[in-house]
Amino acid sequence: MTKLTEVISTSKEQPNVLQHKLSANPVSAFKAFMMNILNGVSVGAVVSLVPAALLGNVMLALLPIFPMAKTIIDISNLSMILLAPVSALVSSRLFKLTAIQSATLALVALVGAKNWQIDNGIFMIKGTGDILNIIITLCLGVCFIQLVGSRLKAYNILLLPTLTLVIVGSISMVLYPIVAQITTALGELISRVTLVQPVLMGILMAVIFGIMIISPISTVAVALTISLEGIASGTANLGITACGFTLALLGLKANGVGGSLVHFLGSPKVQMANVVGHPKIVIPVILNAAILGGLGAIFEIQGTPLSAGFGFSGLVGPLAAYNAGDQSMQSALVIILLFFVLPTALAIIARLLFINKQQLISDDDLKLRID
Repeated sequence: MTKLTEVISTSKEQPNVLQHKLSANPVSAFKAFMMNILNGVSVGAVVSLVPAALLGNVMLALLPIFPMAKTIIDISNLSMILLAPVSALVSSRLFKLTAIQSATLALVALVGAKNWQIDNGIFMIKGTGDILNIIITLCLGVCFIQLVGSRLKAYNILLLPTLTLVIVGSISMVLYPIVAQITTALGELISRVTLVQPVLMGILMAVIFGIMIISPISTVAVALTISLEGIASGTANLGITACGFTLALLGLKANGVGGSLVHFLGSPKVQMANVVGHPKIVIPVILNAAILGGLGAIFEIQGTPLSAGFGFSGLVGPLAAYNAGDQSMQSALVIILLFFVLPTALAIIARLLFINKQQLISDDDLKLRID
């Protein structure tokens, strides 16, 4: 009981940081606010998606001889479902929220993800949820929590979770259909691109998904929504791969080997906040994605809706391309060339050109501030 009292008193003592910063400098305060949200979602996406991406295909291959693989697959899939609350907890740490406030934000983020539904009184949950709606929910949740501040006093632990869930959660639920329509409209636009001449389509698809993977939009959700498959999926896959390798090597000096590996073994979405702060980072991504997308169309690299969303992560893209082909040695060599050799070479060239020679981008522009 003593510790519970300490937690409540801690929440009462926290100053209203949001109001203080807004009164000082609204523009910089808003930018810092959004960077915290985007950083939170970026880290949440990596932490939640990396286990399934790294272990999924490996465990499926080992399943016939390693029964425990099924349990590992289930555990890693569970982590994907928790993307929203994990992102909320990371964001709350960046905002220096108290324990009660952090837990409250995690609850309402899960509501906003809308990866759940009720069927005959039974809750069912699947997938990561709508990332764009998660971001909106986190923005509303943090604002509400900060504005309420310490006004609830000793009733904080009783009223803050309740009021936040009812008010912010309800707004999030009302907004979700609109946000879902935006995602669907984007998917339909991408679908039309597939009707264009194959090479041009490959270039555009790779560029679109290369940019989308470092935006709030979920590439997996879009790919699944429009059932992206065939060459359109393969080239989208290559666009994400190009983005991951390019940002990894551009930020190698700033982030070290471990931080760089996250970009293509995990997700380049970890750079989402830096892209907002330094949009010029997207230039080499677009160029490299276009090159790989065009080559992917020429070599008829194919894939599935799931691979189009993950790219190189967990070898989902390369394996999907290999399984869709004739599985010959020549096909394997082409896949290695397009998914590893060329992305690495193009990323090295991008670093030499944009950082070393032109100095258009600095190492600090890509530094991950997530610790």
